[in-house]
Amino acid sequence: METLTTNGITVSVETQYLPSHSNPRELKFIFGYHIAIENGSPFVVQLLRRHWVIQHADGRIREVEGEGVIGEQPVLNPGERHEYSSFCDLDTEIGKMHGTYLMTRRDDGSLFEVAIPEFRMTAPFRMN
Repeated sequence: METLTTNGITVSVETQYLPSHSNPRELKFIFGYHIAIENGSPFVVQLLRRHWVIQHADGRIREVEGEGVIGEQPVLNPGERHEYSSFCDLDTEIGKMHGTYLMTRRDDGSLFEVAIPEFRMTAPFRMN
């Protein structure tokens, strides 16, 4: 598990290779990830947007931006936690991701970024 805290918001990520959705012969490698976002700040915050940087083993980079996470823009009171699962498709058996969430403090509307820790995705047969 990778964990990082920014501005009182802790983001933890766990990954797993999904062999039932992958097809190595067709260079299709699917990785699931589970994210927990915990509000350790004294403020009510809302996640507005996400920005991902996805790097394949051959050095290619793909960026993904959008509103919220899995169709939600969760509001977290102090001490609350939001969890969700998603996936990433690669055409190499190794890759990595990192990114940021754009969040707002609900009391004054100020915006701030929260870092998503870099995490690696490696198909188990490449772990030798």
